This record gives sequence, structure tokens and C-alpha cells, in this order.
Amino acid sequence: MGKSYKQIDGRLRAFIEAQHIFFTATAPLDGDGTVNLSPKGLNGSFAVLDELTVAYLDFAGSNAETIAHLRENGRITLMWCAFDGPPNIVRVHGRGEPVFRDDPRWDGLMRHFPDIDPTLHGLRAIIVVSAEKIRDTCGYAVPFMTYEEDRPLHASRFARETDETLDAYFQKKEHVATSIDGLPGLPLPLPPLPVPADGG
Repeated sequence: MGKSYKQIDGRLRAFIEAQHIFFTATAPLDGDGTVNLSPKGLNGSFAVLDELTVAYLDFAGSNAETIAHLRENGRITLMWCAFDGPPNIVRVHGRGEPVFRDDPRWDGLMRHFPDIDPTLHGLRAIIVVSAEKIRDTCGYAVPFMTYEEDRPLHASRFARETDETLDAYFQKKEHVATSIDGLPGLPLPLPPLPVPADGG
């Protein structure tokens, strides 16, 4: 039986922080628009900010559907599945906002991700989600799967990019500045990656 929670804490928080992958779902307001579902990985790229707020790092890619949908309407669902241990599925339904490189909140948010080197992955935004509904379900049909390690391919692909070449990469992609359905996506030109206030 599914259960609702008032906040993200205790065993619920421990569960979602222990998962190596989660999924995000968004959609435009247009009923004929494209629903987007994305897997998110890389250890250290997700953080619980407080009992009702979570955030994750949005890395370079050839699309920006989540960003476009959040800019239009803010609706987002995050989902975690237990692939080992007791069965469980957790969903956080809420409102999300992309925080971009030139936002004054950037440095403060990045402090929640100490294990990620942002220069290796073409980091383009931090997605901050305010939870409105938190639920779990049984997950009885989710298979057992074993985590081995993060793939090194994303870092090896984007670590060689500078701010300028990364911007050029995004400019060439059809659905980065504009979504599949024509919504505004990642604002370009891409601002420089901020240097942390401590110089690190």
C-alpha cells in the first residue's frame, strides 16, 4: 500500500540519498506536447537541501526538455526505485526551477555538491525542486540489479570543453535553446562557469 509523507527525512531521506539513479518526468502545458522522462546518475549530483527541497545538477547534453518545461510551468516528478534490498518506489511531485550559472544563488547551491567537479561535466544548471506531494509504493515488480560504478564517458566527453566550446556545442544542437515543442530551453550564450567563492 502506498503511503504519503509530509517531509523528506529519516528513512525516506536515507533511501533516496543511497540510490545511484533516479528519474525525472516533466511535460509542457499543451496537451499535444512531448512528455519527457530522463534518467539521472553520477554519484554526488543529487542533494536534499531541507525537508521539502531537493536539488540535482543538470549536465551537458543534446536536449534541454526538463529545463524548457520547468521554465514554462514548473511541474516535475522525481522517482527512485530500490534495485537492491527491500522493494520500494519513492516519488516526489513538486515544482522545479532551473538555476543558471549567472544566478546569484549558484555558489550557495553548489556547496551541497562537494563530491562533483563541475568542470568535468559541462554543468549548465542546478534544478531545485520544492516538494508538494511525497509518496512511496511497494516496488514489488522492480527487478534486482547490481550497481558496479558510474560510467566515465560523460566526464571524458565534456571535460575537454571550455565555456566557449561548450556554448558552441549547445548552439549547434536543435533542442537545447529550444525544446522539441518550441519552448524556450537553455538560455544562450552560456555564461562562464562561476569560480567558487573560496577559489577552489
